Amino acid sequence: MSRAPVVRAVAAFAVIATSLFIALTMSPRLGLDLRGGTQLVLETQDSPTVKADAAATDRTLEVLRRRADGLGVADAPLARSGERRIIVELPGVQDPTKAAEVIGKTAQLTFHPVIAVPNPADETKPKDGELILPDEDGSPLHVGPAALTGDGVSDAQAGIDAQQGSGWFVTVDFRDNGRAEWAELTGQAACNQPGDPKRRVAIVLDSKVIVSPQVNESVGCNVGLAGGSTQITGTFTAEEAADLALLIKGGSLPVPVEIVEQRTVGPTLGAAAITASAQAAVIGIILTALFIIVIYRLVGLIAAFALACYALISYAALVGLGATLTLPGLAGFVLAIGMAVDANVLVFERAREEYEAEPGLRGSLEKGFRNAWSAVADSNITTLLAAGLLFFLASGPVRGFGVTLSIGVIASLITAMVITRVIAQWAVSLQGVAARPRMTGLSSIGRVRTWLNTHKPDLMGRRALYLLVTCVLVAASVAGVAVRGINFGVEFTGGRLVEYSSSTPMTADAARALVSEAGFPNAVVQTSGDDISVRTGQISPAEVVRIENALESQGAQVTKERDELIGPSLGDELRRNALIALGVALAAQLAYLAFRFRWTFGLAAVLALAADAAIVIGAFAWMGKPVDGVFLASMLTVIGYSVNDKVVVFDRVRELWGARPKASFAEVTNTSILQTIPRTVNTGLGALFILAALAVLGGDSLTDFAVALLIGIVVGTLSSALVAGPIAIELEKRSPGTPPAPKRKGPARPREGSGAVV
Repeated sequence: MSRAPVVRAVAAFAVIATSLFIALTMSPRLGLDLRGGTQLVLETQDSPTVKADAAATDRTLEVLRRRADGLGVADAPLARSGERRIIVELPGVQDPTKAAEVIGKTAQLTFHPVIAVPNPADETKPKDGELILPDEDGSPLHVGPAALTGDGVSDAQAGIDAQQGSGWFVTVDFRDNGRAEWAELTGQAACNQPGDPKRRVAIVLDSKVIVSPQVNESVGCNVGLAGGSTQITGTFTAEEAADLALLIKGGSLPVPVEIVEQRTVGPTLGAAAITASAQAAVIGIILTALFIIVIYRLVGLIAAFALACYALISYAALVGLGATLTLPGLAGFVLAIGMAVDANVLVFERAREEYEAEPGLRGSLEKGFRNAWSAVADSNITTLLAAGLLFFLASGPVRGFGVTLSIGVIASLITAMVITRVIAQWAVSLQGVAARPRMTGLSSIGRVRTWLNTHKPDLMGRRALYLLVTCVLVAASVAGVAVRGINFGVEFTGGRLVEYSSSTPMTADAARALVSEAGFPNAVVQTSGDDISVRTGQISPAEVVRIENALESQGAQVTKERDELIGPSLGDELRRNALIALGVALAAQLAYLAFRFRWTFGLAAVLALAADAAIVIGAFAWMGKPVDGVFLASMLTVIGYSVNDKVVVFDRVRELWGARPKASFAEVTNTSILQTIPRTVNTGLGALFILAALAVLGGDSLTDFAVALLIGIVVGTLSSALVAGPIAIELEKRSPGTPPAPKRKGPARPREGSGAVV
């Protein structure tokens, strides 16, 4: 007896038990768009003395980490992205202005000897290394080269002298090397008479004198302050003293930094997104489960249980790997539930065919799993290609979509080929089930397939019409791009996008008028119920406050829910990467399909995919919907999902062509399409249930994502039969190929080992 079923059963139990343990004992790591907070993307810049390479960026990252800790954000996630970018996440920090000022400030702290107080009429230029800067009172101050930098500082703390009432001050402690330099600097200043400007020491932060006190008269000449500590006094408020101490303690950045991206999300928006996605997931799973139970009866019920296991395994994998769950990632998790039913449908449809050819539940089911493996593997690999491109070429939360989609694909393989297989083989072996094969759902190929087999419609006889309609749709899409243009989101153009929630509904015209009166006549203002979105160019946080005040001028209470700032250079880069991602996705699918099948099959599939993508883009152009990172995620998903259908069709074409080498290629293609229509329709409906729930419940953030996928899946499903097939026929006419060798038939060779497919 083969040990394969036992091995699969043990593996299935181990996977489910491990996933359940992880899900019950570990918590997910939520992205900032789900839990609220601020994310900054900083780009290091070359300084006159230091090049902003990877090493300098790593040193800068450590300084930023100390500053984030000082803000009270313990263990804030910081990571280098590429050679010159640093991603800083500050959970719970809702004030992007303060976060940007404290985290991203260059903070070049230096200590200078004072040379003189220059006469404003004196045009004497300072020598090399010397500077003329305004002091804390605004008067010019001539200072010498820096004698000590912030690298010599070990600690800084804000304090207050409550007894003498002298106000807030900052105590600065020096390291060993800084102590000697500080003592030398103050010792030289002490050699001058009290009242002489040269007795002062200027403490400069970012080329601004924050304080320039005189050295105390008790300090001896050339002795200096040897205690290794000093106090900076001034007219500080408590907050100013705390921020100054934080900057000094954090130290100087090795190189200047520039904020190229900023995202701030309110916690209520994230909570609403989690609730909406959870509701969509529950509704989608229930509808999908009911659908496959109605279609496939007992094995459909088993597949529904496997779907629940899939959700558990996917969630446990996300938590166990420490992956960050973002809003697009959550959408990917929900969508992958619909895609997970694909492998089950492929197997069950194949098992139905095997039962019709040779009745026998257990044997038919085993052949269904074995013969469907090729199509299942190919379709999932092509989806993984698209998910991998999202991870490597996208940025921000969209990368999370690539991660969750990849995990979902792998989890769906495990649930379909291991868990469903174990339970289904056990169920059909039961005596009561074997005596009633109709209850399994495998004893009949179904009404649709029966009708198609009886009438055998010649779909490929009208292939010229299908190609003409496709060309018209593509032309209309191109016209939409040319006439309406592509509404690139702020992520691809650069600029600022701020979303507010209003206590009272406001029309788009009213909100647009208020924003225009605030000084932003070119801003793009949109409203949806109580939500107001304002999209502008590069504006400052102060100007954002001005817009908020203008919206509140009519008595409504406005709450900022989201604030995104994208620098122009980053916007160009993201737009370029999006085009590269789409191009590479099509090229990767072509290469893989050409390798697994024939180049004619691969080219036909890719041309159909290009038409699918063009139609989706054109639809968004005509509707005026934004094309942003989330749209990129949906497009690559459409490509991955659409190619699944085409892989199944061409896999069946290859099989039938080998079995009927003398039949015409058009006839083989037509038969293959008719045989795979039930699988294509059933899989598409499973995904449509999920997407419809997301479109209705997902809110503004996920509605456009769901709409793009709804259009893409419908178009992709039709193009698999009516576009890819006809193109393959025309290509084979011009480059006829040899039919593949038919599968060898005969007695099965005895298995050796477990033979388990996992």
